[in-house]
Amino acid sequence: MNEHSTDVVIVGGGLVGVATAYFLSLLGIKSIVVERDGLGGHASGFSYAALGTFDEAGMTDNHFEVGSLGMRLHKELAVSLLEETGVDVEFRERPMLGIVFDEKEAEAAQNPKGHDAIRRAWEVDDQGYTIKWVDEKAARCIESRISSKALGGIYTEGTTDVNAYRLTLALAMAAEQRGAQVLNGTVTGLTKDDGRVRGVMVNGTQIACDRVVVAMGPWSQASSNWLGIPILMQPWKGQILRLRLPGPPIRSSVVGGDYFTSTKPDGHTWVGATFEDVGLDESTTSEARESIMAGAVKNIPSLLEGQIVLQTACLRPLSSDRKLILGKVPDLDGAYVATGGGRLGLMMGPAMGSLIADLIDDDVTDISLDAFNPGRFV
Repeated sequence: MNEHSTDVVIVGGGLVGVATAYFLSLLGIKSIVVERDGLGGHASGFSYAALGTFDEAGMTDNHFEVGSLGMRLHKELAVSLLEETGVDVEFRERPMLGIVFDEKEAEAAQNPKGHDAIRRAWEVDDQGYTIKWVDEKAARCIESRISSKALGGIYTEGTTDVNAYRLTLALAMAAEQRGAQVLNGTVTGLTKDDGRVRGVMVNGTQIACDRVVVAMGPWSQASSNWLGIPILMQPWKGQILRLRLPGPPIRSSVVGGDYFTSTKPDGHTWVGATFEDVGLDESTTSEARESIMAGAVKNIPSLLEGQIVLQTACLRPLSSDRKLILGKVPDLDGAYVATGGGRLGLMMGPAMGSLIADLIDDDVTDISLDAFNPGRFV
């Protein structure tokens, strides 16, 4: 027996899921978001949420288009969501200083073709960023607390960040104001008939629908049996520390090696992050805390004066081939998958939701999703 019916059921209440509901609501399409825990209860609530269309190793050029759309939408949503819901998502410009300690790295930074990661950064210069090499003296003018061993760095203006948890909640609120619903529950499968989705089973009860969107982040692999295709995920855990640091805020994101440091609007200085291949383990560890502090202190020694007030862990939703999984499920009409953004998932999340909404509405998207076909793992 059906207790609910709707046009679309979205499985997962992270940023991608609620963004899908929001953009569907703009099109007049009703949806129900099913979340087993709480909205933004995982990566969407704990990510630092740095925004910038820099590619990630293993990702294809197609991701730049999705990332660029995501950046445009973030800027628009920061204004429209405040008007619609009264929630300030704390979208702000936050420049980035990538410091180097090695002469070869410094030489490569001044000659972008000599270093893959730096070359990727310079290649996005035409997307509105200002990217330049700064010597040691100029780097200290930007942030006086960097290590005395730093030789300089790459300074990027135009990058931004956002409060991921506030953004997720604001999108859900705005979607609900237009008729979307959010339900707490566990999805156990789909009901299908003649190769088409007919409903979603939640806590033993069917929600009748014509469309389903799997947006379960790193847990999307569990939908493989429902969809009839393998959805292969290889999540990487990231742990972050939040510090109460004496002195003025660190206004740029200071990056060196695998570690970043920046102060959020609430006054806490965030330091991270780890990259751990541990499956679906979201626990925090003392080993990670020590590793983060040791790495970040090399960049900013005065972090030792800070007090750790919170340690968090979340799972980056990476697919096994490091590409988005975004689009229609082959041979199951009405089924869609939206996951796999990895470290760039918060940046691309609004774009992923918008693209899936367009696909559901009229089967057309402005960006080709061929490279992200959910059926590619068969």
